[in-house]
Amino acid sequence: MTRNRLEAFSDGVIAIIITIMVLELRPPEGGHWADLAHEWPKFLAYVLSFIYIAIYWNNHHHLMHTVDSVDGAILWANMHLLFWLSLVPFSTAWLGDHGRDSAPTVLYGISLLMPAIAYTILVRAIIAEQLARSGGKRSTLRDVVGSDAKGYWSLALYLAGIGAAFFSNHLAWLFFAIVAVIWLIPDRRVTRALRD
Repeated sequence: MTRNRLEAFSDGVIAIIITIMVLELRPPEGGHWADLAHEWPKFLAYVLSFIYIAIYWNNHHHLMHTVDSVDGAILWANMHLLFWLSLVPFSTAWLGDHGRDSAPTVLYGISLLMPAIAYTILVRAIIAEQLARSGGKRSTLRDVVGSDAKGYWSLALYLAGIGAAFFSNHLAWLFFAIVAVIWLIPDRRVTRALRD
């Protein structure tokens, strides 16, 4: 399989995920501004989830530029990532409907944590394929990622947010938002490494 085919498939799945999320947004029953104000938790959950999906799409795009060929491990690691991303609309809808309850917030945190773990697995699969092709000598992605401190900090913040959801949903949302801010700007190291 070529990199372009894998990327096109992933783009299609991500577009469907975003479409499902927006279809979950329903207008309020009433025709007053106060009726709209009651919908802010749903809208806020949608915005945060949209940002996350956009971050994954953007970083996946950059990640795929380091791939020369796709092996089975990369293919399955990519499907693993898409599986977890496909669950984000469900957790977003539940969080939007019950944002003050801890269970939907915990599930939402898990639905953010699992794609992060899956993305890390995908990165490792690409590095392994690159090392195998070069006889263990070189991996562009390994050189770019380095120790991946940003990735490990993100995982820790997700776990902190999940833990915080049991006593403060606002604190949990803050942890989740911090991770989004950390990743909002795509990693320029990939672009620089490919240019060099």
